[in-house]
Amino acid sequence: MRALVTGGGGFLGSRLVERLEADGHEVFAARRRDYDLTGMEAAARLFADARPELVFHLAAEVGGIGANRANPGRYWYANLMMGAHVLEQARLHEVAKLVIAGTVCSYPKLTPVPFVEDDLWDGFPEETNAPYGIAKKAVLVGAQAYRDQYGLRTAYLLPANLYGPGDNYHETNAHVIPDLIRKMIESPDEVVLWGDGSPTREFLYVDDCVEGLVAAAERYDGPEPVNLGTGVETSIKETAELVAEAVGFDGSIVWDASMPNGQPRRSVDASRALELFGWQARTPLREGIARTVAAFRTAVA
Repeated sequence: MRALVTGGGGFLGSRLVERLEADGHEVFAARRRDYDLTGMEAAARLFADARPELVFHLAAEVGGIGANRANPGRYWYANLMMGAHVLEQARLHEVAKLVIAGTVCSYPKLTPVPFVEDDLWDGFPEETNAPYGIAKKAVLVGAQAYRDQYGLRTAYLLPANLYGPGDNYHETNAHVIPDLIRKMIESPDEVVLWGDGSPTREFLYVDDCVEGLVAAAERYDGPEPVNLGTGVETSIKETAELVAEAVGFDGSIVWDASMPNGQPRRSVDASRALELFGWQARTPLREGIARTVAAFRTAVA
């Protein structure tokens, strides 16, 4: 099939493009520098150029707690507009299937663990990433509405926190695992981390997520959102210790409790993915971190 991947040059998108090409698809990888999907004109030009039958919408503006605090308006606007424009162009071009990557940040701040998809609307998201999470959740509503009115076949997935080779290691908008790796390699004597280390997260290896996207494209056709995750809840403190082990960091870890922790707990129930399209994560966190550290060292060597 002719497949379009928005965000095709990004962390997740580039891995998905490789997988789709290996499967024999003709893939158009859209990058922001060529198509700014916050504008409808650019979105229309992209779909005219790509002529897709299958679309994966992965493009997003996102970062860690600091980036979310610094860019709440931008993250709300950009993610909402990109999602709306992709939906509309998919409708106009009569795309056979649209797979959308949502975010676990859309869940309410105090969602019972593990997060079940039916809990998505039971409260307001954690404040530091609420604009981003709400924008992505609005795209879910749009996908369901377009299915109901226009018959657009969509699959909406909610991946846990991603990590893996090729991640974003930027000083101000990296997520927790790549941020820890960079800090511990660059500052072997001491690292200062936000919060107190008590919040929990669930980490999904990027290639496992790719498998989930492909499985949903091939085997899932329903309106309900579906979690992608491991079901393993790990504290930030434990995560830091695992990264330190993989890096060989034996310096001091200082917790700055004056900075925000973010959402207190985060872990998903991924049983719906297994039930509906036969997907489950396969990469243990320790193994995935070791691969990620090795890839980072190779990239900076």
